[in-house]
Amino acid sequence: MALHLPDIHTTPQGRVLVFDSATHVETFVAHAPCQGEVVVAASYAGVLCARMVMSARPRAAIGLDCAIGKDGAGIAGLWYYEALNVPAAAVDTLTAEMGNGRDMYEHGVVSRVNDCAQRLGLAPGMSTREAVQAVLTGERKPAVFDPARRLTVHTAASGRSIVCTDSIAFALPEDRERNVLCTAGHTGRSVVDYFRGFRPWAFICSDGGIGKNDSGISALAVVDADGIAGASVSALSARMGDGQSTYFDGVISACNATAAAKGVRVGQTAKEAALLLLD
Repeated sequence: MALHLPDIHTTPQGRVLVFDSATHVETFVAHAPCQGEVVVAASYAGVLCARMVMSARPRAAIGLDCAIGKDGAGIAGLWYYEALNVPAAAVDTLTAEMGNGRDMYEHGVVSRVNDCAQRLGLAPGMSTREAVQAVLTGERKPAVFDPARRLTVHTAASGRSIVCTDSIAFALPEDRERNVLCTAGHTGRSVVDYFRGFRPWAFICSDGGIGKNDSGISALAVVDADGIAGASVSALSARMGDGQSTYFDGVISACNATAAAKGVRVGQTAKEAALLLLD
């Protein structure tokens, strides 16, 4: 394959290599060994492309989300990078041309980031340039990174709040009999002890696809007997492992009688249901 030279941006904090394709990274590295650069490549941010980009041993990597695609293949490389402790982001393919690294670098807008990138302060909505700058300078790095990604989205006059966190296991003592927790694990039997131990005012979790013998929502009926209102969102509507997606994207697929008595219904958005549970 012909050698395709990247656009190279040199800063006091390090270099940025901008490629039209992840395949060009491999051929470039064969001629000019790299290590520690930020690599921007206008290929999909999938596993295959991530393997190619990793040949440069990058400091961070940015690709295209290619509309996420079937089975999330367009961004699956973000977690490949995560396993290797490499910050990575995907750019919305509606904001940057595929196969045009320069356009992606100059005009791209980030749509997805992995946890390593979040630790540096990268977030959806940033421009590609801003994301690169954040990696190079660390200027957006939060003083403390919360691995539970706890976010309070609403507080009522009663003092009760709707709180997003990625797992019911990340609940806090302050949630007891007070907060509605929007979390992102399944609602199966293994989480019953968490519900009973933390005893939130109410909860919304994922149904995990519901599964064999309705096992993904079996905890709803169990904790109903304890008077704990609970509901699940369809795993097809919200990302598992992302409590904020449960709240912002989720659609209710099941609820227990205690939650139903508060007005929660299948088909509601999680936002609507959370407000009803808060009352």
